[in-house]
Amino acid sequence: MDWIIWVKAFHVVFMVTWFAGLFYLPRLYVYHADTSDTISLERFEVMERRLFTMMTIGGVLTVALGLWLLAVQPFLLGDGWMHAKLALVVALAAYHAWCWPLHRALVEGRNRRSGRWFRMFNEVPSIALIAVVVLAVVRPF
Repeated sequence: MDWIIWVKAFHVVFMVTWFAGLFYLPRLYVYHADTSDTISLERFEVMERRLFTMMTIGGVLTVALGLWLLAVQPFLLGDGWMHAKLALVVALAAYHAWCWPLHRALVEGRNRRSGRWFRMFNEVPSIALIAVVVLAVVRPF
Protein backbone atom coordinates (compact mmCIF):
# COMPACT_ATOMS: atom_id res chain seq x y z
CA MET A 1 0.00 0.00 0.00
CA ASP A 2 3.02 2.33 -0.26
CA TRP A 3 1.65 3.51 -3.60
CA ILE A 4 -1.18 5.28 -1.77
CA ILE A 5 1.20 7.96 -0.53
CA TRP A 6 2.24 8.58 -4.14
CA VAL A 7 -1.39 8.96 -5.18
CA LYS A 8 -1.94 11.33 -2.23
CA ALA A 9 1.13 13.34 -3.21
CA PHE A 10 -0.08 13.79 -6.78
CA HIS A 11 -3.59 14.52 -5.52
CA VAL A 12 -2.08 17.46 -3.59
CA VAL A 13 0.10 18.55 -6.55
CA PHE A 14 -2.90 18.71 -8.88
CA MET A 15 -4.98 20.40 -6.17
CA VAL A 16 -2.33 23.13 -6.00
CA THR A 17 -2.49 23.47 -9.80
CA TRP A 18 -6.28 23.71 -9.69
CA PHE A 19 -6.25 26.31 -6.94
CA ALA A 20 -3.59 28.37 -8.70
CA GLY A 21 -6.05 28.74 -11.56
CA LEU A 22 -9.00 29.35 -9.25
CA PHE A 23 -7.04 32.13 -7.54
CA TYR A 24 -5.64 33.79 -10.65
CA LEU A 25 -8.40 33.49 -13.27
CA PRO A 26 -10.88 35.76 -11.45
CA ARG A 27 -8.02 38.23 -10.88
CA LEU A 28 -7.55 38.33 -14.66
CA TYR A 29 -11.29 39.01 -14.92
CA VAL A 30 -10.80 42.05 -12.65
CA TYR A 31 -8.23 43.48 -15.03
CA HIS A 32 -10.22 42.45 -18.11
CA ALA A 33 -13.38 44.15 -16.80
CA ASP A 34 -11.43 47.33 -16.02
CA THR A 35 -9.66 47.71 -19.38
CA SER A 36 -10.84 48.92 -22.75
CA ASP A 37 -7.85 48.96 -25.09
CA THR A 38 -7.84 46.29 -27.81
CA ILE A 39 -4.34 44.96 -27.17
CA SER A 40 -5.05 44.34 -23.48
CA LEU A 41 -8.46 42.82 -24.20
CA GLU A 42 -6.91 40.35 -26.67
CA ARG A 43 -4.12 39.51 -24.23
CA PHE A 44 -6.60 38.81 -21.41
CA GLU A 45 -8.68 36.60 -23.72
CA VAL A 46 -5.68 34.38 -24.47
CA MET A 47 -4.43 34.31 -20.87
CA GLU A 48 -7.87 33.45 -19.50
CA ARG A 49 -8.49 30.69 -22.03
CA ARG A 50 -5.10 29.07 -21.43
CA LEU A 51 -5.39 29.35 -17.65
CA PHE A 52 -8.89 27.87 -17.73
CA THR A 53 -7.51 24.88 -19.66
CA MET A 54 -4.65 24.40 -17.19
CA MET A 55 -6.87 24.66 -14.15
CA THR A 56 -9.40 22.28 -15.70
CA ILE A 57 -6.69 19.66 -16.12
CA GLY A 58 -5.64 20.23 -12.50
CA GLY A 59 -9.23 20.01 -11.28
CA VAL A 60 -10.03 16.84 -13.21
CA LEU A 61 -6.87 15.11 -11.99
CA THR A 62 -7.49 16.28 -8.41
CA VAL A 63 -10.98 14.81 -8.43
CA ALA A 64 -9.92 11.62 -10.24
CA LEU A 65 -7.10 10.93 -7.79
CA GLY A 66 -9.36 11.80 -4.85
CA LEU A 67 -11.97 9.33 -6.08
CA TRP A 68 -9.26 6.70 -6.50
CA LEU A 69 -8.16 7.28 -2.91
CA LEU A 70 -11.75 6.95 -1.72
CA ALA A 71 -12.19 3.75 -3.72
CA VAL A 72 -9.27 2.11 -1.93
CA GLN A 73 -10.12 3.68 1.46
CA PRO A 74 -13.94 3.67 1.53
CA PHE A 75 -13.96 3.84 5.33
CA LEU A 76 -13.19 7.58 4.97
CA LEU A 77 -16.72 8.08 3.72
CA GLY A 78 -17.92 7.34 7.25
CA ASP A 79 -16.25 10.50 8.58
CA GLY A 80 -18.11 13.80 8.78
CA TRP A 81 -15.05 15.83 7.78
CA MET A 82 -14.90 13.92 4.48
CA HIS A 83 -18.55 14.72 3.74
CA ALA A 84 -17.84 18.41 4.35
CA LYS A 85 -14.70 18.27 2.20
CA LEU A 86 -16.57 16.57 -0.65
CA ALA A 87 -19.33 19.19 -0.43
CA LEU A 88 -16.67 21.90 -0.78
CA VAL A 89 -15.14 20.09 -3.77
CA VAL A 90 -18.57 20.02 -5.46
CA ALA A 91 -18.99 23.75 -4.71
CA LEU A 92 -15.51 24.46 -6.12
CA ALA A 93 -16.33 22.49 -9.26
CA ALA A 94 -19.48 24.62 -9.67
CA TYR A 95 -17.42 27.79 -9.12
CA HIS A 96 -14.91 26.52 -11.70
CA ALA A 97 -17.70 25.84 -14.20
CA TRP A 98 -19.15 29.32 -13.59
CA CYS A 99 -15.81 30.85 -14.58
CA TRP A 100 -16.30 29.80 -18.22
CA PRO A 101 -19.53 31.74 -18.91
CA LEU A 102 -17.99 34.73 -17.12
CA HIS A 103 -15.03 34.49 -19.50
CA ARG A 104 -17.32 34.20 -22.53
CA ALA A 105 -19.28 37.29 -21.43
CA LEU A 106 -16.05 39.27 -21.12
CA VAL A 107 -14.79 38.11 -24.52
CA GLU A 108 -18.09 38.77 -26.26
CA GLY A 109 -18.55 42.22 -24.69
CA ARG A 110 -21.61 41.08 -22.69
CA ASN A 111 -20.06 41.45 -19.24
CA ARG A 112 -22.25 43.42 -16.83
CA ARG A 113 -20.10 42.85 -13.75
CA SER A 114 -17.63 45.36 -12.34
CA GLY A 115 -14.02 44.83 -11.41
CA ARG A 116 -15.16 45.18 -7.80
CA TRP A 117 -17.60 42.29 -8.21
CA PHE A 118 -14.81 40.14 -9.65
CA ARG A 119 -12.60 41.07 -6.68
CA MET A 120 -15.26 39.70 -4.32
CA PHE A 121 -15.77 36.64 -6.54
CA ASN A 122 -12.01 36.08 -6.32
CA GLU A 123 -12.20 35.56 -2.54
CA VAL A 124 -14.33 32.40 -2.72
CA PRO A 125 -11.47 29.96 -3.49
CA SER A 126 -9.36 31.41 -0.66
CA ILE A 127 -12.05 30.67 1.90
CA ALA A 128 -12.67 27.23 0.39
CA LEU A 129 -8.96 26.35 0.47
CA ILE A 130 -8.69 27.18 4.16
CA ALA A 131 -11.73 25.04 4.90
CA VAL A 132 -10.53 22.09 2.78
CA VAL A 133 -7.06 22.06 4.34
CA VAL A 134 -8.42 22.35 7.89
CA LEU A 135 -10.89 19.53 7.23
CA ALA A 136 -8.25 17.25 5.68
CA VAL A 137 -5.53 17.90 8.25
CA VAL A 138 -7.40 18.55 11.51
CA ARG A 139 -10.36 16.24 10.77
CA PRO A 140 -12.50 18.08 13.32
CA PHE A 141 -15.49 15.72 13.15
